[in-house]
Amino acid sequence: MTRAVWVKADDTVGDWNDRRARITTALEAGADWVLVDEDDVGRVRELGDINVAAFRTDGDVTLVDDAEGEDDPASQADAIIVGKNGEGDATIDLPEDFSGSADLSTLRRDGDFDRGAYVRILGKEYERFAETAAEEADHTIVVGEDWTIIPLENLIARIGEETDLVAGVTSAEEAKTAFETLEIGSDAVLLDSDDPDEIRKTVEVRDEAARESLDLEYAEVRDVERAGSADRVCVDTGSLLEHDEGMLVGSMSRGLVFVHGETAESPYVASRPFRVNAGAVHAYVRTPDGGTKYLSELQSGDEVQVVDLQGNTREAIVGRVKIEQRPMFRIALEAANGDRVETLLQNAETIKVATADGRKAVTDLEAGDEILLYYEDTARHFGEAVEESIIEK
Repeated sequence: MTRAVWVKADDTVGDWNDRRARITTALEAGADWVLVDEDDVGRVRELGDINVAAFRTDGDVTLVDDAEGEDDPASQADAIIVGKNGEGDATIDLPEDFSGSADLSTLRRDGDFDRGAYVRILGKEYERFAETAAEEADHTIVVGEDWTIIPLENLIARIGEETDLVAGVTSAEEAKTAFETLEIGSDAVLLDSDDPDEIRKTVEVRDEAARESLDLEYAEVRDVERAGSADRVCVDTGSLLEHDEGMLVGSMSRGLVFVHGETAESPYVASRPFRVNAGAVHAYVRTPDGGTKYLSELQSGDEVQVVDLQGNTREAIVGRVKIEQRPMFRIALEAANGDRVETLLQNAETIKVATADGRKAVTDLEAGDEILLYYEDTARHFGEAVEESIIEK
């Protein structure tokens, strides 16, 4: 499930300097959206590239595609949000019959832009109002007063599939709770905080919530043999790798070997903590979406999955791919279920795998060693898991 972080930066947080500080931090941290007043949309566009949602407070969200419409400051927004200074935030009392709601009437108007509702959950009637708004809204923002988890649980259960549910939070800790509620969580959070560290931490929470945790196992080395030369691929990422991180690569998609990043010092070459010497051009590498790519396909700007020894994952951008002919080892392994998988790795002291006894150079591998493997009993077609019989050998 994709998560998102919105940062609140309307006039309730202060003057333009205060709002700009939040927006700038949101841009630098990698937040997905900022929520501003319609008059600030153009200013945000000048600061950088981010999705902009605009509060519409004049009761009219109809934007037209002519010269007059282009003068409307909200016409540059990616989404129009209703509810501020209206029924959603309790400035105007909720009608007993929601069919007479001005906010809901505004949401129903035609337009080729995303629309959203902003609702403060002040009681059960506001929960019902949010549920009704979600039937029309692309985004439904719910903000609790003395927030408890129960209203969010109710809304996730009732409207979670109808709209992007955005939970109002004031800290990264609250964001983590919102993403984990009912094991489903909200689609997004709207952070209301001036603290730059809190904004950055909330983005980190978003990234952690979206990442896989993989079950890795040890497989026994059955054979290690010299295999002649092949075209070897080094994957250089735009991120520094931790000492216990690497990538999952292999000749067979069902069994991918953990190969360490070149973070360790060597008497032969300097460490390259951004690099994984990943194997031959035919091999698979795992990607953040749970798919695979051939190493030969990778190019600058692609994303690959980085994994640590515990199976925690993150994504990294490929900065460069180096393909050169090098001598190789063929390494044959037996998985826990008895299945045999193989891969080719360069014959060099700097290429390390994770064994049950710690990090080990492939040049020192022997039959009987146990190395870390991600085993997945499934076939792949164009990198996607499929339910069919495919023989790899």
